[in-house]
Amino acid sequence: MVAKIDVNKVELVWPGKYNEDGTLKEVPRVHLPFQVIETVNESRATREAAKKPENLSLFDVYEGKEGDTFEEGWRNKLIWGDNLLVMGSLLEKFAGKIDLIYIDPPFATGADFSFKTPIGEFGGKVLKDQSIIEEKAYRDTWGKGLGSYVPMMWERLGVMKDLLSSQGTIAVHVDWRVGYLIKAMLDELFGIDALINEIIWYYTGAGASPERFSRRHDNIYWYANGSAWFFDPDPLRTDYAEATKERFSHHIGNVRGGHDFGVQFLNPKGKHPDDVVKVSIEAPSANERTGYATQKPLALLKKLVAGLAPEGGLVADFFVGSGTTLKACELTGRRWIGCDLGRWAIHTTRKRLLGIEGAKPFEVLNLGKYERKYWAGVAFGDQKSDDQLTIYEYLAFILKLYGAQPLSGTQHLHGKKGKAMVHVGAVDAPVTIDEVNAAIEECLAVNQSELHVLGWEWEMGMSPYIVQEAKHRGIKLLLLTIPREVMEHQAVDNGDIKFFELAHVEVDIKQLSERKVQVELTDFAFPYADLIPQDVHDKITKWSDYVDYWAIDWDFRNDTFMQGWVAYRTRKERTLSLISDSHTYDAHKTVNVMIKVVDIFGNDTSQVFPVEV
Repeated sequence: MVAKIDVNKVELVWPGKYNEDGTLKEVPRVHLPFQVIETVNESRATREAAKKPENLSLFDVYEGKEGDTFEEGWRNKLIWGDNLLVMGSLLEKFAGKIDLIYIDPPFATGADFSFKTPIGEFGGKVLKDQSIIEEKAYRDTWGKGLGSYVPMMWERLGVMKDLLSSQGTIAVHVDWRVGYLIKAMLDELFGIDALINEIIWYYTGAGASPERFSRRHDNIYWYANGSAWFFDPDPLRTDYAEATKERFSHHIGNVRGGHDFGVQFLNPKGKHPDDVVKVSIEAPSANERTGYATQKPLALLKKLVAGLAPEGGLVADFFVGSGTTLKACELTGRRWIGCDLGRWAIHTTRKRLLGIEGAKPFEVLNLGKYERKYWAGVAFGDQKSDDQLTIYEYLAFILKLYGAQPLSGTQHLHGKKGKAMVHVGAVDAPVTIDEVNAAIEECLAVNQSELHVLGWEWEMGMSPYIVQEAKHRGIKLLLLTIPREVMEHQAVDNGDIKFFELAHVEVDIKQLSERKVQVELTDFAFPYADLIPQDVHDKITKWSDYVDYWAIDWDFRNDTFMQGWVAYRTRKERTLSLISDSHTYDAHKTVNVMIKVVDIFGNDTSQVFPVEV
């Protein structure tokens, strides 16, 4: 049925924009708590001093009680997740508080999320195909062509407007393919008169077509959220032409309407910027290159961030990609919030930020268990369902995806796959050691010798010790991660769900002297080797080739990972140190040293090792 729309203005209309009764369809805005999964560039002592006694969990819950400056406790935020859910969850604390939103959303229908990532020291590259989550985002964006792209952007631009301050602005980076559509949406959301400038980014490059003009520019639509906005022309100024300098060197006078305004001088800071910004694209061999085809030049983003947002102001990028906007903010003294759906985008951005000397503290967040609980409620629950029925349907769903049959009459064993019993972890909590032990006990009670445990998250310190303990008791134990992709209908319908065994890390923690220790990474079990082409796999000579990054929290307290030391590969420096710097503790005590390893596909593995110093 076609919606009944009272056409009384010029606007862009698409299927689904209006309800059947002609009212504008509201975009659902879900508020979920954030989980802080990692804190970077902040000491444990600083954090402990401000921390109240509380019951610790696997992750801290972000409470939003920080100030608006670094001195008042502000930490920049890098968030992994769907930007619509993320922005909806930011509204409670950040509605009306963001000074500039810059986004570079997808605008090429042939683009995807795949890229080439180098492996180990030899620098061979493997094509990292887009994950199922990223494929889902691609299908949501371009699955129906412009018919899916337009509503995807409309939903997000509307939430962005609510996040902007009264003097805030938004800069949307597009090109000739979708620019006209984006401008129509921005005109409707902000008002036609809210357009401050259509900024042209002009660049040069190789290649020319004999059939048309060369395409050498992108468009950046810059809109105001209110009647006043921030603009500093100085960072955008360019040098005057030599002819202009020569002319003004003769101390030109300015006589207009019979009035002599005196000798005119050129602005020593340069020419006032016009709406064409000339910045070269990053050279393919440049150190700034990250492997993202859509990466924009750092020089361009530094100009835009410095010119369109006040120093110390808050800038957000909800399609963060390789993190260029966030790096520009760091280098120009702006606070930032960045978000991306891609795991590798978050990892690439984290490494770029770590490479900045004196980078401000930042934290890595996600919606974690809260997003999963919301998904389970939508997927399996309704107003008539009780909690027990929702749990049953959730277990049956996961077991079916794993290829297992449901079991009845057992408390901790939920299914069976071949000869193996299967236990499924809760949607909103880590699988605990006690939980696995209970399942092992039940296996022994029913004379079964193999147990598969499926979980979203895991209690620290579980693997590989629990596997070895189960083996001593006659149980073959497999720990497998439930992939986030099970929450995506397309992945489920296509049969693309894969459960991978937990990777595990081995280290040698050496006591160098009294209270001084050093960690050596000695092994990493990489569970995704079958995803690597054989010709590339044949060139891999050692386990460390699979490691892209590893970090240490010297005193993990079952809350947020506090990065105390880190080593990682870059495009220029492929060598990875497997031995950490030494760390000296302030007293004799027993501590938990947490090791985090990120592999070449951006997956992270964390393991805790108790140490007595």
